[in-house]
Formats: sequence, structure tokens, C-alpha cells
Amino acid sequence: MTKVMKINSAVIESIIEHANREMPYEACGYLAEQNGTISRHYELTNTDKAEDHFSMDPREQFAAIKDMRSSGLKLAAVYHSHPDTPARPSDEDIRLAYDPDISYLIVSLAGPETTIKSFKIRKGNVTPEDITLVK
Repeated sequence: MTKVMKINSAVIESIIEHANREMPYEACGYLAEQNGTISRHYELTNTDKAEDHFSMDPREQFAAIKDMRSSGLKLAAVYHSHPDTPARPSDEDIRLAYDPDISYLIVSLAGPETTIKSFKIRKGNVTPEDITLVK
């Protein structure tokens, strides 16, 4: 059974904008949900400033989680961009996917059109996840 990620369309627009703004480096951040729908994103700093991987600023991570908890939100996904490669997890993305309960959303800017895909990654196994946009 394929999982479905429900996400607010304004959040998708914001993370695409974030990905474009961070070019040529990977953008990264968190997606938070309430009642099963992702309704907020948290832009985090890619401390590596790299085109092919990212590391999140730990202070920003803790601040985002604290804000989620105080706002009644739950961490639903990590997102990042691939400036020059397709929207699929790299070997490094799979290796570093430590939390089996969240999704991993990738924004690819490699083609003529932006591509967004989501995945569940558990013990190295990658399962695509459908995305449904909501208002």
C-alpha cells in the first residue's frame, strides 16, 4: 500500500522558493503537520554549503522542534533540494535517513520543471510516497 503525504500547496510553493534561493547549494528544512496535513515548513541552514549534500544547523533544528511542540505541530518530514540531480534519494540520503517514522521529501531543480517526490526510508529500503496538495 502506497503512503500518501497531504501537504498544503502554499508550503510546496515556499520550499520550491527556498530551493531556488539557495542555488547552487542544497536547501534543507523540516515539514510539520497538524491533523495529518503538512501545514508549515522550517527553513534550516545547510552548514555544508554544498551542491551535493547537506547538514542542518543543530541550533536551528532544536529551535524548530521546540516551536513545533509549542504550536501543537509534529515533525512529519525532512526536505532538501537536489540542484543538479533527480528527485530520488542518493546513497548518502538513504544512509543518513535515521528516522523511520518521518518522510523524506526531495525537490529537484535539475530539469526544465521542478520535480518534487516524497519517500519513506526504513533500514535502507526506499518506498515512494504519493503527495496530495491541499489548500
